[in-house]
Amino acid sequence: MATTLGHRSERKSFAKRISSHLAAALVVFCLLQIFIVAKMGGSLALHLGIIVAIGGYAVAARGLERRWQMLEQAGLSQGGLSLRFRRDVLQLWVASLVGGLLWIPVAIIFRFLFG
Repeated sequence: MATTLGHRSERKSFAKRISSHLAAALVVFCLLQIFIVAKMGGSLALHLGIIVAIGGYAVAARGLERRWQMLEQAGLSQGGLSLRFRRDVLQLWVASLVGGLLWIPVAIIFRFLFG
């Protein structure tokens, strides 16, 4: 009985940990976008683009949270959950950093086209 409860609390920690990573990655994503757009002489259109990008990120983050809630209830082994968790965290941080850096070429093209 104690082992079962221990495993459940351990599995719950994956959902809590992914939520913490999502929150931190969202902050980094937002700050990176704002910093890049501000340094590139951001216009109103680019700032509106930031709002759309953050909204898209929030929708994707909610999907990832739901996925982890379902994975916890699926009864997967601890090793299977750990592997999926590491993969999802890596993908999350890569997407957050690359997504924020994508504003550099967008801002350059926007500046070239519209001065």
